[in-house]
Amino acid sequence: MAKKLIQKYIPNPKKIKNIKSIGILSQWLGDPNLWHIHRHNTAKSFSIGLFWMAIPMPFQMIPVAICAILMRANLPLSLALVWISNPFTMAPIFYFNYRVGSYLLGFNPDASLSFEMSWHWLTHTLGDLWVPLFAGSFLVGSTLAITSYFSLHLFWRFNVVSRWKTRRNKRN
Repeated sequence: MAKKLIQKYIPNPKKIKNIKSIGILSQWLGDPNLWHIHRHNTAKSFSIGLFWMAIPMPFQMIPVAICAILMRANLPLSLALVWISNPFTMAPIFYFNYRVGSYLLGFNPDASLSFEMSWHWLTHTLGDLWVPLFAGSFLVGSTLAITSYFSLHLFWRFNVVSRWKTRRNKRN
């Protein structure tokens, strides 16, 4: 399974705890749950990573790391998932979030998207675009987080049950 492959590349918590250069962070980063892959941990990681992936803000990895540490989710997996919104995918993701937010708030998205390259447009119109963008981003991020959490639990359970059946059939 992919679990063993991924676990092979994740660092050992004991080694991380002994790194002197990270100082006070070693007490939090030394938690084995941050580096181990299991059903609950992975589901939380997907929720955290996909929620923050949808939020338009710089340095998304910082709140992802804080949430993963506080919720004791898999840190590398959470950080990897936030990179779904990378410089290539950011525009379509945030445009979709803007459209969702515009629909949610009853704005006419086509009327406010007349772009012109000027300081006047940037200072006046861009301020109006943030409200539907953040509303849509929060809704999309929350939906992705909740859906991924329960879907991953179901998928993991289905996978475990199918392996049980396979082993039972091999014995008979």
